[in-house]
This record gives sequence, C-alpha cells and structure tokens, in this order.
Amino acid sequence: MPADNPLTPAQEADLAAIAGFIIPASDEFDVPGADDPAIQADMLATLGRDAPLVREALDVLARLAGAPLGDLDPARREAVALALRAVGGPAVAALTRVVLQCYYRDDRVVRSLGLEPRPPYPQGHVLPDGDWSLLDPVRARPPLWRRA
Repeated sequence: MPADNPLTPAQEADLAAIAGFIIPASDEFDVPGADDPAIQADMLATLGRDAPLVREALDVLARLAGAPLGDLDPARREAVALALRAVGGPAVAALTRVVLQCYYRDDRVVRSLGLEPRPPYPQGHVLPDGDWSLLDPVRARPPLWRRA
C-alpha cells in the first residue's frame, strides 16, 4: 500500500460504515457520527503506524460481512459489528482507537463537550490542586539512573 493512501476504496467504505456504527450521529447533542467526511479524512490522514492493524481489522470485517458493510441491512450490519467486537484482539483495538481519537479531536465534538477547541498550550488548562503528599514515597526513593 502506498503511504499516502493506506486503504483500498472498499476498506475506506467499510471504515466509514463501522465508524458510524461505533459512534453514530446524535441530533440530541448536535454532533456528527464518526462516519462524517471530515472525521473520516482525519482518520485516513493520520493512520500512520496503526495502518497495518486497521487493515487487518477491516479484512476481518470484510470476511464477516461477505459484502461491503454499508450495503447490508441495519440488522445484519449490527450483527457483523458485534461479531467483529467478539473477535477482538490488537487489530480491533487499533481500529477502535483510531475511530475514537479522530472523533474526539473534531472541533464540533469538542465544543459539544463544553470545551474550547484549541491546543492545550500556550494557554494551558487549569487543574485543581491535588494531594502532593502522594508523591512523597517517590521522592524518598533513591535515583533509578546512573549519574553521568
């Protein structure tokens, strides 16, 4: 597979279909599903090192479905998605991770969570003060490294 297009057109269609099943659109919260074109474009652009595992998961999905996932009726599509989840393993975990990370960095989704869609720096995010004494055992331990 070329690096600029890690998936075949059939795999891209199956990725969109399974992503839409994993995170469907919500009118209640006014957010798109993970099958939204902008989110799909982000997935394809950032697959990177996850591409081989995502391809593997999509191959398993294709075998389970026996046809393009988007062409199946909703009940059959759900059965195939649940069967893929039951298969599990690193490939399915990678596929799920890619869908989730791209979905939750979409500006529309971030806004729906009541957050400002921006990088954490330079403005930073304020964290509440915690119990710093929890670090005392770590501070008391000898260094784990060798001095230069």
